Amino acid sequence: MSSATPQIPRVRRRPHGRHRSHGRRLPLAGVLRLGRPADIWFKPALSVVASVAPPNLTLLALGRLDLAMYTMAGSLCALYAHNRPYAARARALAWVVLGMLGGLAVALTAASLTTNAIVLVTVGALLAAVQKALCDATRIGPPGHVVLAFISSASLFVPQTLGQVPGHLALGAAAGAWAWIVGMAPGLVRPHGPERRATAHALNAAATYAETAGSGDGAARARAAAAAVHGAWQSLLSTGARSAPRRALERLVVRAEVAITAPADTEPERLRAWAREVRGTGPVPRPDDLGEAADELLGVEVELAVPPNPLFRRLGPLAPIALRTALGCALAGYASLALGVGRPYWALVTAASLYQANVTLTWSRGVQRVVGNLIGVLFFAVLAPLAHLSQAVLVLLCLALNFGAEALIGRNYWLGSICVTPMALLITEFARVQQPGELMTDRVADTLVGALVGFAAAVAVTNRRAGARIEDALDAVERARERAVGLLDAERPEPGALESARRALSGAVVELRATADAAAGEWWQRALPEERVMRAEQSGHRTLAATVRRQGLHSLEGAQA
Repeated sequence: MSSATPQIPRVRRRPHGRHRSHGRRLPLAGVLRLGRPADIWFKPALSVVASVAPPNLTLLALGRLDLAMYTMAGSLCALYAHNRPYAARARALAWVVLGMLGGLAVALTAASLTTNAIVLVTVGALLAAVQKALCDATRIGPPGHVVLAFISSASLFVPQTLGQVPGHLALGAAAGAWAWIVGMAPGLVRPHGPERRATAHALNAAATYAETAGSGDGAARARAAAAAVHGAWQSLLSTGARSAPRRALERLVVRAEVAITAPADTEPERLRAWAREVRGTGPVPRPDDLGEAADELLGVEVELAVPPNPLFRRLGPLAPIALRTALGCALAGYASLALGVGRPYWALVTAASLYQANVTLTWSRGVQRVVGNLIGVLFFAVLAPLAHLSQAVLVLLCLALNFGAEALIGRNYWLGSICVTPMALLITEFARVQQPGELMTDRVADTLVGALVGFAAAVAVTNRRAGARIEDALDAVERARERAVGLLDAERPEPGALESARRALSGAVVELRATADAAAGEWWQRALPEERVMRAEQSGHRTLAATVRRQGLHSLEGAQA
């Protein structure tokens, strides 16, 4: 088995002591660097325009643009779940719409019962914490809890009566139903589009790693390729139906896994050629070197039979992040009130938008948020005279900014914020025209207050459980590896068992790296066991390589039988 060791180089690690809080510096270099646009950047951008435009234009025609806040609550749900297969997307979007309506219902009810700003800020902070925890636990993906917190926090400060709440919720539900239709519509043309994209990404990532032949920056590329393959399996296993195209995609993901374990024996151009074909609309290519027995290796039924962890168990490790969110949002809102700013929910939402997996990433997001908002305020100063020409121009500008925000935010958060900020300011003018100078002053003040107070809360609320989560992740890798080794030692393991064990081990290794990276950015904790993490990763890679080679032998045996 030792001969199956993949060529993954050792990475130089810093001494343990450097991982304590007093040795860490907050990064500035690279925080504002632009990345490559996402593969499907245009899909959420077009979807949000298609979802927002009909309700807003209808309200414009009826002369009731003051109700746009409630329809936008449902319309903005179209931003979610674009990377999920359509069967899984249908469920995810439905839950997002229900979650959005739930937060809106609480906010509107609170607004109808009290006008006490301190109480409303407290409710908004608690809602933001719940939304953050649920979005992280369910891994709903971008834009996460931020849009939910924006809608619910803004709704808290809209004058309301209890009798109006059902009608306003009905508007949100109708727009949410339309957003669900918009999100599902592409499935009529390309029903396996998300799975194909995920598979193509895995093939390209494996090809990129194979080009290094395990040298240079091969370790980082190996982890990226493993994460891409794991993401492809998650996409393929997220629904129970296994059609012929999906079975073909599964075979390609197996080839990507083989490339990761044996990069020197892989033809990168062949993987890239398959990726190009998969991205198209033609038939899914079928590798001719796996044999028909490869289908037996895809123990999908075995894996689908394993239920996911209960939601309450996934919420447990997120308690520190939820506490940070609640405390930071509340304090930001209170500070805004103390300064006399008229819209404390902007400070609240700014704080809510900061919280990432650890303090270091939270700092980076804070810098991006402040830079993007300040430039966005200047952009608003340019657009405000145009918006005041007519309500029709106001609606069209908001649609354009919606598109721009989603088109740019994938490159860096601050770039998308340049469009989000003027859009948020213009939305306040749906009900009535306001003074641009007052709006700009309030926005700048709330941005700075929210960022400073929110980050202070992140530092104050330590996440000491991050280290314990590494221990749990190490144990999970060891258990998965022992199961795979046991099956490797068996003369003839049950069909699908080895493949299921291999994917479980692959997922455990990816989760270990994600957990270690999150913990590495936390302050005020003991030194991290990076040597153990590295050894666990290496032993996991060796076992994964052995399972692939064992499966290759079984494929040949099956083909010869």
